Amino acid sequence: MPNHQHQMLRHPIVLRTLDVLRVERLTPHMQRVTLGGDELRGFHSAAPDDHVKLFFPNTTGELVTPTLGPNGLEYPPDREPSPMRDYTPRHHDAERNELAIDFVLHGDGPASHWASQAAPGQRIGAGGPRGSFVVAGDFDRYVLVGDETALPAIGRWLEEMPAGVPVDVLLEIPEASDRQQLNSPAHVNFTWLERDGEAPGHGDRLQRALQSLPAMAGDTFYWIATESRRARAMRLFLDNERGIAKECIRATGYWKRDADSDE
Repeated sequence: MPNHQHQMLRHPIVLRTLDVLRVERLTPHMQRVTLGGDELRGFHSAAPDDHVKLFFPNTTGELVTPTLGPNGLEYPPDREPSPMRDYTPRHHDAERNELAIDFVLHGDGPASHWASQAAPGQRIGAGGPRGSFVVAGDFDRYVLVGDETALPAIGRWLEEMPAGVPVDVLLEIPEASDRQQLNSPAHVNFTWLERDGEAPGHGDRLQRALQSLPAMAGDTFYWIATESRRARAMRLFLDNERGIAKECIRATGYWKRDADSDE
């Protein structure tokens, strides 16, 4: 196997307060919020699965964001901090000075609640990304596996794929109406897996779909992002059952089924 060269890039940590410019309901369970403002200038995201930290209004409706101190993020001592969650920069347009973030609408946590009522003129805090893992672009094939929380990263990655490369996409979504039109210069084969009322994080649709993929000649890179235990199970399958080298797998738990959170 050729020595595919991934890159780990570090970025200066910048904390920003951004303005809501537009809100668009993409599907029943996905809301796109486009952000802008003078503080967005200089923003940089080098990889499709980068994460920015978003800071939402606290329980009193106040946006209380941290500053960067010697020990990391520091909040004012006598005020309730804004809750923080990680999100993928779905699209950044430096010329228009806009950043699109796609929110999954589920649960009643601070991020879903905020996104469901977001409107132009509101403000939100943002920090990062602090780093980017840039996957080598010379694999013969790519396999992207995820649930709806991974849709923003998968959509962005497909747009940035090399022209003509074969890509298999396995996506679990709440229902058929949550399918999105995802464009790519690559040759993409989509498998949409609808839960149709089953709670997220249950079942084994993604695992079975991954196991059923036929082998292909050449080197394949596997990117997996879903509930934490399921991501680990698929990584172990690829490692133990298929003998896939660890540098050909990037599996991330985007959320935990039993966590007290909506993300």
